[in-house]
Amino acid sequence: MSVVKRERDGAVAILTFDRPQALNAIDESVLAGLESALTEIEADPTVRAVVLQGAGDRAFVAGADIAFMRGLSPVQAEAFAARGQAVLDRVAALPVPVIAGVHGFALGGGCEIAMACDIVIAGPKARFGQPEVSLGVVPGFGGTQRLVRRVGRAVALDLCLSGRHILGEEALRIGLASRIVDDPRAAALDAAQQMGALAPVALAMCKRLIHDHGDGGLAAGQSAERVAFGLCFATEDQTEGMAAFVEKRPATFHGR
Repeated sequence: MSVVKRERDGAVAILTFDRPQALNAIDESVLAGLESALTEIEADPTVRAVVLQGAGDRAFVAGADIAFMRGLSPVQAEAFAARGQAVLDRVAALPVPVIAGVHGFALGGGCEIAMACDIVIAGPKARFGQPEVSLGVVPGFGGTQRLVRRVGRAVALDLCLSGRHILGEEALRIGLASRIVDDPRAAALDAAQQMGALAPVALAMCKRLIHDHGDGGLAAGQSAERVAFGLCFATEDQTEGMAAFVEKRPATFHGR
């Protein structure tokens, strides 16, 4: 059985990391399961949003599986990091909203998975961190790079050089988490359902503008935004959305 369970709730794909005996820690089987699920999602235009969550009561994903990693050679370790980065790049590149519902531990690779998502909804007892230096290594799945883009250089240095853990409220304050709620998995599904009912083309364009231009120059970003804004007016979704607004009725979007 796959250690990444796949479910559907309407237009929402729900992926659950399911190695509770290992606190959902990442090994090759987890990466393979996530790769397979992503391939399925990428090929399915009926998926309008994705939720990532962890099984059990203690962890989203506690990190990479240390028992698995400790015996890797340098070449094998680099290959493992390359595969992890490639998988999380695919998560980030999905054209639909991707929401992490984080309860419990999201350390190391678990924090890196959460940061590859568009939105992180965390519980008050969620615990984030990049503690790799305490193991004699550095983050390998993009942690140093995504963290600095999320929270800034100073905070990224603090977290990566100290290896300290932070709870949900601090994660919210520094911008690592988007919301704090009592039941993050339920809230993530609710948010995904709401976003999944919106215009798919516009959602995909918003994601690309923010991801591709959010760290660049303002003029170049605004130029790309103008082009995307104009292209929206060639879509059926724009016609339907504005007609529904004027006619005071709910819009029904088809992603065209």
